[in-house]
Amino acid sequence: QVQLVESGGGLVQAGGSLRLSCEVSGRTFSRYAMGWFRQAPGKEFECVISISWNGGSACSADSVKDRFTISRDGAKNTVYLQMNSLKPEDTGVYYCVAQLVRTADWTGTSVNDYGYWGQGTQVTVSS
Repeated sequence: QVQLVESGGGLVQAGGSLRLSCEVSGRTFSRYAMGWFRQAPGKEFECVISISWNGGSACSADSVKDRFTISRDGAKNTVYLQMNSLKPEDTGVYYCVAQLVRTADWTGTSVNDYGYWGQGTQVTVSS
């Protein structure tokens, strides 16, 4: 059983930065695609950014291009989301997600593509 625990959310002013962390436990995540979804108030879930186990892009929202970066530390079983130049429209609950995949070129953009979800962490960007 894979468990994902996020941390690092909070309140930040527009233009600021935050780094979210997602610690994975229960299984080695070497063959998992890992990423982040978010849900803004009153909106549907959106795949922010995710990567396959070889680092290839599995999904990436245009709205975060050049501002958000995902990375993974295999030794710590942790995935990070570095968010820079934050905007009020980045406000929402951010969820760490994971999915066991068989091919490195796997892509997944919908909620149904990921079988494991964290509990979510709130990110609020004030204007």
